[in-house]
Amino acid sequence: MPEYFIFADIIGIIAFSISGFLIAIKNDLDILGILIASTLTALGGGIIRDAILNSAPFAFTSLYPASTLIITIFLVYILKIYKKDSIEQKWLFVMSDTIGLVAFSITGALLAINADYNFFGVVILSFITAVGGGVTRDIMINQVPTVLISDFYGSIAVIVALILGVLQYFGAINEFSIIATALFSITLRLVAYQKKWHLPKLN
Repeated sequence: MPEYFIFADIIGIIAFSISGFLIAIKNDLDILGILIASTLTALGGGIIRDAILNSAPFAFTSLYPASTLIITIFLVYILKIYKKDSIEQKWLFVMSDTIGLVAFSITGALLAINADYNFFGVVILSFITAVGGGVTRDIMINQVPTVLISDFYGSIAVIVALILGVLQYFGAINEFSIIATALFSITLRLVAYQKKWHLPKLN
């Protein structure tokens, strides 16, 4: 597995572990609930992705996914990040959720490309990897999945997949192009959130 895949995966796990923890606190879950919410958010999308790829879940065969999750949860608790004031905590959630979304969009797209999926397959696998864990978490806590109501959320996963698909077509996927894609997508998501951009709705 390319080093940049592992790096993106670790970044995604850290970011989604934090956002899952904060969602659990917001919903007043107990310790077990916090662990479940964080685990589903950080690892759920990857497990679904690997099932589609017909391979053993990476989270079950490699040591770093679970260890990264546990260490992150421990640090969030020790540093009392979840006790920040509401505005600061809100932006911490948005930032961590955005980084996780983009990182997992990238890993999903890269694995789809590596499996020789067509353009449609790259987009779908990227999307599922990015939002699958969050959707599972939201269903578990009886909440409408964020991807269905949040402005310009799932669209970012599609954009990432489209960019990487085009880069692959031109043989231009490398560390630089992946980092550039990540920075562009994170910036786009944060701007969209700040300006409340959203896709049109049917009336």
